[in-house]
Formats: sequence, C-alpha cells, structure tokens
Amino acid sequence: MLALNWPGGNASLADVEQQPQALFQQVSSPQFAICGTVRRTCVVDGDTFWLDGIKIRIADIDTPEISQPRCDYEYELGMRATYRLVDLLNVGPFELRTIGNRDEDQYGRKLRVVIRDGRSLGDQLVSEGLARTWTGRREPWC
Repeated sequence: MLALNWPGGNASLADVEQQPQALFQQVSSPQFAICGTVRRTCVVDGDTFWLDGIKIRIADIDTPEISQPRCDYEYELGMRATYRLVDLLNVGPFELRTIGNRDEDQYGRKLRVVIRDGRSLGDQLVSEGLARTWTGRREPWC
C-alpha cells in the first residue's frame, strides 16, 4: 500500500509537486490518538506515526525526542509537537508523498511528506516552532 518509490535521485518537495506523475497516497480521515501498546493508527511523537499498521516518519522535519530527551525543554517541546501532530492529522484527509530516493529509513519506517491543501504539515509544525526542517542530521534541542 505505501511501498512507493520515487523514480530518480534526490528530490525536493517542489520536485515532487511539479511532477504530473508524482507518487502519493490519498488518505481519508482516520482518527489518530497518542500510541499505546497497540499501534495501528496513532502518533508516536512529533515526526512519527502509524497508519493502518505501517510506521511512517515525516521526511521533511525533525522534532524533539520524547522517549529519550536530553533535557526537560526537549521533552516538553516534543510533547507539544506530538499533540499538535495528532490535531493536524485529525483535521481531515491528507496525502502521503514520497520524496528523494529512499523509501524507508534505517529503522524500517516509511519516509513520507504529509500534505494537506498543498502544504506540508511538517512545514506547519516548523512555522509553529515545534519542529525543524530536516537537513539530513539531527541537531540538539537542549
């Protein structure tokens, strides 16, 4: 279902949007909550969620860690990002788009950009101060 591959090398979100054959999946309106022991459709943290049993990493952002934060500020901001992502995903339908030439990360999560009404939900989290644009490496939050 989500095993989509972007033809070609590195691609930006603009590249994906300009391609008439842009690879994406339209997602209806599932209801998300914070993940518990059963992980089917839920939010793990500000940049990771499960959809129909598939783990997805939002490819265009990085948010603070909540499972192993390095300071109280990181944990608090990470929790705000997590709850905000739940809210954003629950607003209504969205698209999952592939970007770049990697389908999965090293942890087996599908790498996708989440789009609603032509805007990345990751960009929205960045504009709200809850995330950073992904640059290819993690930066400290503390």
